[in-house]
Amino acid sequence: MQTNPILIRKIIYLKEESLWEGGESLSKEIHKIAGIAVLKNPCLGQNQDNLHLLSDAAPMIGQKLMMHMTSLLGADIVAYGKAAIVGTNGRLEHAAALIHPTLGKPIRDAIGGGAALIPSNIKMGNLGTAIDVPTGHKDDAWSFAEIDTMTLSIADAPYPDEICMFIVLTTGGRPHAKIISPTKK
Repeated sequence: MQTNPILIRKIIYLKEESLWEGGESLSKEIHKIAGIAVLKNPCLGQNQDNLHLLSDAAPMIGQKLMMHMTSLLGADIVAYGKAAIVGTNGRLEHAAALIHPTLGKPIRDAIGGGAALIPSNIKMGNLGTAIDVPTGHKDDAWSFAEIDTMTLSIADAPYPDEICMFIVLTTGGRPHAKIISPTKK
């Protein structure tokens, strides 16, 4: 039983392993993992200047997801990203309050660093709405090979009174990336 006002309906983990792309095998497999929490929106009908219930809950939810995600990935994390979809009874600022500014700390703590900003995306949607979770290199925002996305959706979420929070970690960049950082030429 949860003692805080955040009610998590379910948590989903999705692991993807890329072995080849464009007819060519990869020199190194690329692993991506997504952790998704579906929670009841505690800020419905509340003053929009007071969204602390979401920003206060984000570290606890992030820590729970990251603990399992890092054990499932079992490799060095190169890139990361985060996103949120708010149900239609909520507001975009509810999604923003969940992933900014407190979610970054548990992500960085779990992977042992991360100097670059964590790419993010928010949107409003119905059941099954897809979102592109952007990813970028955890330490070098100018490392273009890791700029990518993972498109995710949940068939039965978000309900109008819910928010879906997404975290994505990867062990590599885009398969066969040719566009590199201008500082690495």
